[in-house]
Amino acid sequence: MSGGLSCWQPGNAVRLLENGEGYYARAFAAIEAARSEILLETFILFEDEVGQALHARLVDAARRGVRVSVLVDGYGSPGFSAAFVAALAEAGVVLRSYDPGPQPLGIRLNVFRRMHRKLLVVDGTVAFVGGINYSADHLLHTGPDSKQDYAVEVRGPVVAEIHRFVAAQAGEAPAPATTPAAPVVVRDNDRHRTDIEQAYRAAFRAARKRILLAN
Repeated sequence: MSGGLSCWQPGNAVRLLENGEGYYARAFAAIEAARSEILLETFILFEDEVGQALHARLVDAARRGVRVSVLVDGYGSPGFSAAFVAALAEAGVVLRSYDPGPQPLGIRLNVFRRMHRKLLVVDGTVAFVGGINYSADHLLHTGPDSKQDYAVEVRGPVVAEIHRFVAAQAGEAPAPATTPAAPVVVRDNDRHRTDIEQAYRAAFRAARKRILLAN
């Protein structure tokens, strides 16, 4: 899947997750239950309470034989400590950074062409898609500046398409394909700059009773 809007596929189960309180418990439970593969992409991964909790679960999964691949953004995620990276490597976790780039005088360049995806696919059967990173500022107890955001947990036929996309970014061979209808829409900075916006407009035009938008 190189981009664009896929066909709507019926038979999916979709759960809306609000903020870190709703998201992390479900995502971490899926990681803890993983048996074969964890593919994770995120713009931000911090070494705070959330990042450390994720780190511990990924290390544990890799040690029990699960193939774990993690992609972070080289701008959104700062440099990790040697111990943080070493524990992942020793367990067998593949950690990659998207376009980390040079930082002359400590200044990060190329800030507009980033990897903003937040995707998690476990065993090719459950996927998490949305706007929530792995950082404590998605938790309400961090105070009035905590972030309001959402993700969805998806099970069903559309997960195979999400899996194929994430696996391709990780350089993995796609797994064979395995009840609301759902499409996958991929945006890039080349031929699919406005595909998500077009999908929104099409959904708005097709609405008959209600439109609920959080942005």
